[in-house]
Amino acid sequence: MKKYVKLVVATVFFSLASIAQAAEPINTLEGGLLGYKSSGVAIRGGDTVAYWTEGKPREGSDKFSTEWMGATWKFASQENLDLFTANPEKYAPQYGGYCAYGVAQGALVKIELENWSIIDDKLYLNYNDGVQGKWDKDVPGFIETADKLFDKLLADK
Repeated sequence: MKKYVKLVVATVFFSLASIAQAAEPINTLEGGLLGYKSSGVAIRGGDTVAYWTEGKPREGSDKFSTEWMGATWKFASQENLDLFTANPEKYAPQYGGYCAYGVAQGALVKIELENWSIIDDKLYLNYNDGVQGKWDKDVPGFIETADKLFDKLLADK
């Protein structure tokens, strides 16, 4: 009996540990009167699939939403919701949807849906037009830097 209990405890422990490691925080930041606050909605309610299917940002709808990685993801259509649920890793933005340039600078920052790029079939979002302009000047360099910093930024969050 003790052996069985130890096996169950070990199984639960390792299951919880793998869930904790897999659930990287998603950007749910919204602007607030006294700074940033979390809405629980990924990437400010934007339809992440629309960047691929329409080549532009779209607002998502409560009607077409799903939970993934601890956040609510909204979509403009059932088709986009279906594409996302079939392969969320393909459509989810890099760095948990935080501003890509901000991550390269060592900060987790909110985004605006209109500031984006798809590089090597990966979506990168940015804070505003000025930041997008800076990002565009050295995309490969910023990606390399952000790739190195992102895990530490999450750990320090």
